[in-house]
Amino acid sequence: MIIKLLRALNIVRIALRYGLDEIILSSSSGHLFLKILSGLFFWRDLRAPRGERLRRALEELGPIFVKFGQLLSTRRDLLALDIADELARLQDRVPPFSSDLAVAEITRALGRHPDELFASFTREPVASASVAQVHFAVLKNGKEVAVKVLRPHVHRAIKKDIALLRIVALFIERLWIDGPRLKPREVVAEFEKYLHDECDLMREAANASQLRRNFADSSLLLVPEMFWDYCSSSVIVMERMHGIPISQTARLIAEGVDLKKLSRDGVEIFFTQVFRDGFFHADMHPGNIMVSTDAATFGRYIALDFGIVGTLTDFDKDYLAQNFLAFFQRDYKRVAQAHIESGWAPKETRVDELEAAVRACCEPIFDRPLSQISFGQILLQLFQTSRRFNIEVQPQLVLLQKTLLNIEGLGRELDPDLDLWQTAKPFLENWMREQLGWRGLLARLKTEAPYYAQLLPQLPRLLHRTLSLSADRQQYDYKSVLDQILFEQRKTNRFIARIIYFSGGLIAGILLVQLLYQLQDVYY
Repeated sequence: MIIKLLRALNIVRIALRYGLDEIILSSSSGHLFLKILSGLFFWRDLRAPRGERLRRALEELGPIFVKFGQLLSTRRDLLALDIADELARLQDRVPPFSSDLAVAEITRALGRHPDELFASFTREPVASASVAQVHFAVLKNGKEVAVKVLRPHVHRAIKKDIALLRIVALFIERLWIDGPRLKPREVVAEFEKYLHDECDLMREAANASQLRRNFADSSLLLVPEMFWDYCSSSVIVMERMHGIPISQTARLIAEGVDLKKLSRDGVEIFFTQVFRDGFFHADMHPGNIMVSTDAATFGRYIALDFGIVGTLTDFDKDYLAQNFLAFFQRDYKRVAQAHIESGWAPKETRVDELEAAVRACCEPIFDRPLSQISFGQILLQLFQTSRRFNIEVQPQLVLLQKTLLNIEGLGRELDPDLDLWQTAKPFLENWMREQLGWRGLLARLKTEAPYYAQLLPQLPRLLHRTLSLSADRQQYDYKSVLDQILFEQRKTNRFIARIIYFSGGLIAGILLVQLLYQLQDVYY
């Protein structure tokens, strides 16, 4: 309890030092309290922009808060742009933890000392981040590998800081005028989920395995192989990849890499992940991407660090396809209708009002040269427009927008004249034809055929069961009504029964008389 209190006091100290109270209490309701705090802490230097002060505070608070700032920087649909831009500059400058601790964790997780597991093991880490660090090693069979080790006690640190972040989020929601719209508690919950996912290295290994399988026959992307016999939730061992970090363009040029082709390949890789697979690497900043220099795979992208991936359902992809297609055709009414039909905009939203807002957002873009048009900025502006109409932006689409901004930034750093529209539009149009045309219909029928082949013989039984359930439900629903008319129905039934008995008796009498006459004729 004392440790938590000291940590909380340290957070308050740093927050006051960088004037975070000024950011939170900038609403009219907080002006009086803000004046009191400003008088008490007159010695503070608050001349730096608010975004910069927030970034520096998070850096001083430690790696968990730095990672929280990185997540916040992706929520451009919620934050002011000056804050989001500054938080996007956050980098994990985390010192490595002791090599002895790394060796101990490997021994505990894999059951043997690294000297027994590997032919050689480099004790000095080659990379360090807030959650894990990486060492190089060589397997007994001579295969070069990278060993990723989770930080000791990281779960405990996460638990402590998340608890404090929840308290901070509650204060922001109550004291900041924009607090309810920013949904700080939901953002903290989303952050906690991401952190726990990243701290399960088996999940990261599985993500890498899936992405590697998706691009098994690709000439564009390489994904390291996972060695499952050496993997656990806190240690994973993967193929060591040799390449040049994509941010080192001078080295790439010196090696003879075609930067223009590399930028186009990056766009194709991204859209293939999104629209073909619905499974994409969602943390594609320069530190996680290299370019292969091996002769057999020269010039291919190398993806690393698979702790965060995004997934899209068929519904999400259809939504994106409809919006992009309508955008290509400048059909803003269809964009508005797609938002309402998908359920993301309230049903009571007026189509014409949302159409006008989307037009104001997108129309000026078409007056620019194609090379200056940004997919990521389009999505960002659409998200900002959606605020006015209480549209809930889906988390998977926020990840998509963040990844698209990363891809665009990388592409234009490699090739300033990259025409993203010209590169992506043929791919998107072909995908739309396959999904929305006859080829898409036939492909879906082919995919569903085994299911229907199994289902068809069961249809009579399932139909009978459905009808029986429907009849039982109908009988239950109308029971009170039937009770009310039961007496009248019984009277009616008795009346009908008398008519039937009378008619039956009359017919029987006629038949009996006719039979007697026939017997009489025979006798005489």
